[in-house]
Amino acid sequence: MRMRLAIPLLVFLLGAVAVVSLGAGPVPIAARRVPGLLLGLDAVPGDEAAATIIRSIRLPRVLLAILVGAALAQSGVVMQGFFQNPMADPYIIGVSAGAALGAALAATLGLDSWFAGLGGMGLSAFCGALLVTGMVYAISMRGGRLPVGMVLLTGIAVGSLASALTSFLIITSGRDLHEILFWIMGSLAASRWDHVRLVWPPIIGAIVLTQFFARDLNIILQGEETAQHMGVEVERVKRILLVVAALLAASAVAVSGIIGFVGLIVPHVMRLIVGPDHRGLFPVSVLGGAILLLAADILARTIMAPAEIPIGIITAVLGCPFFLWLLSRRRDMVG
Repeated sequence: MRMRLAIPLLVFLLGAVAVVSLGAGPVPIAARRVPGLLLGLDAVPGDEAAATIIRSIRLPRVLLAILVGAALAQSGVVMQGFFQNPMADPYIIGVSAGAALGAALAATLGLDSWFAGLGGMGLSAFCGALLVTGMVYAISMRGGRLPVGMVLLTGIAVGSLASALTSFLIITSGRDLHEILFWIMGSLAASRWDHVRLVWPPIIGAIVLTQFFARDLNIILQGEETAQHMGVEVERVKRILLVVAALLAASAVAVSGIIGFVGLIVPHVMRLIVGPDHRGLFPVSVLGGAILLLAADILARTIMAPAEIPIGIITAVLGCPFFLWLLSRRRDMVG
């Protein structure tokens, strides 16, 4: 019952925040006029510029924020279930460290070429994230099994190595790496329609795929031996979920940089609303992640307008106090 109520309310809230986001910016547009301008129904003379701003500049940014927020939240839910640890997030196996290394390498070498809508930095970040994930996966495999503890420790080790190499590149490079520093803090400022077209298939596909494994993940959380007795192919499910979660995180960081706390906070909030059943937790987390990132992006664009704050700073400022409060209220999560 809670899920049946939560999903319509979250969809409504997402639509409302999206309308506000389309109207927010250096050129403010009243929210009540946004639908008409977006659909071409507002025939007020002289509004061609406002309609162009909404359709060509703000709409791809809004859609990208929805996709990235949904991807990070879904990846966070999967990682917390995979590791059976509420402190897990999308970057726990080194995805963000690999992405940062790839982006720093591209910036250092001056790889500014574009491919399929992604600049050299975004493409290198995506490849770096997947490369680190592949290394963690390969190193962690033991006789056809994927031990959760081994994945966690390997991810920490490989991620630390990637972070050290990134720091080395930033320190020793003679280039101006302001762009990479801004990217590491996360931003949607460079959002384009090319980005939306590039990432929506893997993100939407991965989100849909995870839903098919919601029941299996519920059973695995009762114990792997119990799950095997109930007919769940535990190792197969674990491998698929790990790869899908990494793909979601890698797709997100490739177009937005490293945005923290979304994949950590949203799953906890949604559990309070609909409970721990992943059949309901997956869809509401997708909506919650999209709403949170859209709201954070509005703040990033408007607090110091016309200047823009990296969105990762906003999510950290919003997320850290809430997470500390949550921990103080639910000590059993870490006990």
